Formats: sequence, structure tokens, C-alpha cells
Amino acid sequence: MQYDVSSPAEYMESLDSDWRKDRLKELRNIILQQDPAIQETINYKMLCFKLNDSVLFHLNAQSAYVSLYCGNTKKIDPDGALLAGLSIGKGCIRFTKSKTISKTRIAEFIERAVVLLKEGEDIGC
Repeated sequence: MQYDVSSPAEYMESLDSDWRKDRLKELRNIILQQDPAIQETINYKMLCFKLNDSVLFHLNAQSAYVSLYCGNTKKIDPDGALLAGLSIGKGCIRFTKSKTISKTRIAEFIERAVVLLKEGEDIGC
């Protein structure tokens, strides 16, 4: 889904109060806790997280899942261990209503992506 908003606060306000908003908030908090220098903006009508002017992630609530867009998952998690059991698309990770974020290793994946980006690694597509 696309949200016609101009700020992260507007984006959050525009979401329905349901499981998608809860999952998105949880992922958003994990990302923002990684480094105080992470900036949250709107890009492509979704939440965008940047570090040192480089895009780190996009986050968006779809109709049936929440998507974490992360560039190339193989550059961040080459053997797939951190993303085991998750629905992975080309450059995105999908979280459905039945997926409990705290029971996954997504926080480790996000932390690894931040470390790689700080080290100057290309994690994009």
C-alpha cells in the first residue's frame, strides 16, 4: 500500500490500528535503537531509514503483511541463518499476522546490516 504522507509521524498516524501497525512499530523500534545517527524519513511513500546519507531500510505496511526492504539479503546474511523461517522476497522480508517478531532473528539481521553499512560495505541490490 502507498501512503500519501510527508513525514514519519503522518505515516504512523495514517496506519489502521491493527496487527500491521503493531509489527511495523516493533520493527521500527529495532531499527532506531541500532544507532542514534539513523535518520527516519519518507521515501517512495514509505518509511525510510538512512545512516550517513545511505539508505539502510524501507519499511511499509501492505494489506497482508509488513515489508522490510533491505537491499540484498544475501550480502547481509550469506547463509540465511538469520532469516530462517521468514518469508523472503527479492530485497524484502515479509512479516505476516502470524509471525512473532521477537521469535525471529530479525534484530540480529538489522544489527548486522547497520554494522556492514558503517564499515562501508554495499548492502544494496
